Amino acid sequence: MHLTLDLNDQTESLSSENLQLIEKMLHHAAEDQGIEAGSELSVTFVNNEEIQQINNDYRGKNVPTDVISFAMEELGEGEIAINVPGAPRMLGDIIISVERAKEQAADYGHSEERELGFLAIHGFLHLLGYDHMEDEDEKEMTEKQEAILQSFGLRREQQDEKQ
Repeated sequence: MHLTLDLNDQTESLSSENLQLIEKMLHHAAEDQGIEAGSELSVTFVNNEEIQQINNDYRGKNVPTDVISFAMEELGEGEIAINVPGAPRMLGDIIISVERAKEQAADYGHSEERELGFLAIHGFLHLLGYDHMEDEDEKEMTEKQEAILQSFGLRREQQDEKQ
């Protein structure tokens, strides 16, 4: 496997199939993006209340959101990069609200699996330095997300195909 992944479902609401899908998708994304084998990443699944608290504490936004990423390689003011030879690359942490994912899947008319996958890839790309603050950056990130989801085989219209 390409990544060392730590998946933690604090909601205890996701099936093992959901977790396996997200794990496979993140391995696929890592390979697609040329991430070094053995790189480490954690994904934690929480409820709206928990992600709202995190969003408020770290971003000053007292509302629930769908996904938050904490990149280990992003340096804050006055911080210096520490590279330990032979140590695995630490990408960071992704936190996903399962409640928001379910709400958004219903809003967009696609499967919960597709929405969870989308949020995992969105968070993953943030860890790699992609953002969507400017229109051009948003276009690049959106195209990359869709390309990864398409090549993995998790398309927007998946819900329709099942029926």
